[in-house]
Amino acid sequence: MPRPDRRQFLQHLGAASVASATLGSSAVVQRLAAAEPELALPNAKADSCIFIWLGGGACHVDTFDPKRKGDAKAKKPGGYYDAIDTVVEGVQVCEHLGRLAKLLDRCILLRGVNHDVIDEHAAAVNRLHTGRPPTGTTVYPSIGSIVSHQLGARGEGVPPYVVMGYPSASRGPGFLGAKHGYVYLTDTESGPVAFRRAPGITAARQARREALLAPLRQRYVDRNQGDQRVAEYAATSDAALRLAGPQFMQVFDLKTESDQLRESYGSEFGQRCLLARRLTESGVRFVEVAFNLNFINGTGWDTHNQGQLNQHVLIDQLDQALTALIVDLEQRQRLDRTLIVVATEFGRPPEFDGGGGRGHYSQAFSCVLAGGGLKTGQAIGVTDDLGKKILQDPVSLPDLHATIHAALGINPAEELYDGERPVPLTDRGQWVRKAFA
Repeated sequence: MPRPDRRQFLQHLGAASVASATLGSSAVVQRLAAAEPELALPNAKADSCIFIWLGGGACHVDTFDPKRKGDAKAKKPGGYYDAIDTVVEGVQVCEHLGRLAKLLDRCILLRGVNHDVIDEHAAAVNRLHTGRPPTGTTVYPSIGSIVSHQLGARGEGVPPYVVMGYPSASRGPGFLGAKHGYVYLTDTESGPVAFRRAPGITAARQARREALLAPLRQRYVDRNQGDQRVAEYAATSDAALRLAGPQFMQVFDLKTESDQLRESYGSEFGQRCLLARRLTESGVRFVEVAFNLNFINGTGWDTHNQGQLNQHVLIDQLDQALTALIVDLEQRQRLDRTLIVVATEFGRPPEFDGGGGRGHYSQAFSCVLAGGGLKTGQAIGVTDDLGKKILQDPVSLPDLHATIHAALGINPAEELYDGERPVPLTDRGQWVRKAFA
């Protein structure tokens, strides 16, 4: 076949550019996916995500990627606990994850997660939630806000995105706007503070207030039709009034569950996991559950110095709550429809610091996926004998985000828009193909 001359080449290039501009990048990706089977989205089964956040930096060699045992006093690098076998042949976890070890066939251990933020917790937390480094011109949305934007709530009268933890910009909607922000709470029993009526405010009195406010708000919106912030604020206010009603607020009444079930979840953190199950069942699309509202061992998962001594308390609570959540979802035939993600901002090195604890380490650490219709019962990724170097199957944060999106049926190659500027949904992330059947 003869090679095209310069004029033919430029004609083809111009035609391709016009086609791209006409179709839009999303359509181009869809055409490529149809032409190239390896680019096609996997068969997604999950319709909700429970994102369990181990704030502080959970140590991978002390939990999901155990190594030879070290000695803090002798400053011998290694794990702090003994390793135990699991139901998955050849895969071990730490001794304080005994319940989960029996259910690991419902999970995937991602042992090659990595990024380049080490010394700053806030920066690493933001990186985990947005999947990319910050820039001076764009405030990127969190993964929960992206899921809200792409899928919305599954049910009527519920928000798409809930955070059980303190408010944080890292969990926010960025350029997607207030509509895709989160509802947050710190008390599982009373629910979101902003949705509780003051004592003495009856339903009838609330309705009269809303009737008086509605025309005032509408006139203000009409006078500011070109201001997107005003429109978003009005829409968010309307949504908040709907959410303050009895339909959504009754989800927070855990006493409607049996005593046996509530006890199976264990601690305060466990009760938040139970509430997360109720929220996703009600139609909430994405729920983040923070482990540390208040540090129960003095440091939470940030186990410098003395924090290392009581790390087993945290691991045991995680083990009980996560196991109860998996069993509960499975019994309710919701496990395949609910993707559980256990994440943290970075891992910790095998070496011990001067106080017998551990520093920060982001070049290799672990996250866990469970349920979601994934190909569970495996560990993906191999690290060296001390858990410092990834030898096989590294997973970048864009890859982690792409995997979560793909499990929920969201195309990670799609583009969002910050004004007129196109922003890829992930930072060139590729979903982990081994995670899908």
